Amino acid sequence: MPSSPSHFSSEQAGPAPRLSIVVPLFNCLALTRAMLDSLRSTLPMDVSHEIILVDDGSTDGTREWLRTARETQAPPFRVLLNERNLGFAGANNRAVALARGEVLALLNNDLVLLPGWLEPMLAALERLGDRTGLVGNVQRDARTGEIDHAGLEITPAAKPVHTRELPARLTRLLQPVRPVAAVTGACVLLRRSLWQELGGFDEGYVNGGEDIDLGYRARANGRVNVVALQSVVRHHVSSSPGRKARDEQNSFRLAQRWERELTADAWRPWCREFLRSSFGSPREREYRVVFASLAYLAGFRREPPPEARRGVAEGMAREFARWRAMFPS
Repeated sequence: MPSSPSHFSSEQAGPAPRLSIVVPLFNCLALTRAMLDSLRSTLPMDVSHEIILVDDGSTDGTREWLRTARETQAPPFRVLLNERNLGFAGANNRAVALARGEVLALLNNDLVLLPGWLEPMLAALERLGDRTGLVGNVQRDARTGEIDHAGLEITPAAKPVHTRELPARLTRLLQPVRPVAAVTGACVLLRRSLWQELGGFDEGYVNGGEDIDLGYRARANGRVNVVALQSVVRHHVSSSPGRKARDEQNSFRLAQRWERELTADAWRPWCREFLRSSFGSPREREYRVVFASLAYLAGFRREPPPEARRGVAEGMAREFARWRAMFPS
């Protein structure tokens, strides 16, 4: 982890809280203040907590506000000022290293937290016990109200994308926790012991991909990543400056590390997409693939049809060729 001089305030003593809330900041002061107002108004009274704010080199008045605002000068707040920008992964890693809670809540500063957002996430964490990986939630775009995230899924081309559909209301009531490949780091809960086991975020990612990578490392260690479907927040999506500047590099790094896992996760989406595209008028030669895809999706077949393997591999190969042309070694 890179080191740099910093200012740290409101050192806490006494019993460790149950929940350590970590909020990295980079500009967007108005959003930060609105987010903290929503956080304080929605935290359950019976959950002991600390709030660690880590500023990552803001230039818009955020640092001055943190130094002078009365509300950040006393517990439960703790303030860390990075002297240089470390990026999302580095800022979170530095802050979590100081956290004392059993459970970590990693929150973006551009969220609007709604009443009841935390309780379903904590319930999901407890429900799965030691099997729990990362717990995410449903996020709606703060501007449009449309669903922006209900977990991360893998496309037939083996690329991670946000799930933007919810199960039916009755299904959500009966099954409030949905297993997923990974979740966004914008609003996520996990046990601090798991964070330490995994070693935190990989700082080789620059503002993107580190959350998916952490989720895949949790899965590789036998954990289950889930979305708490009854937890809902609003999110000013990608509001931090430079948020998307390294997307392609981050995607290339992720695919290089998790090519096999991403490929295997893409087989089921490939089969579903194939069935959708052939519904109604499948050609005679495709019936075998239809039946094989149905059997694989239903769990009657352990391996996907060869066409699925070939289709996913071809899509992944095209992506790798494109990335290698963009970033020749």
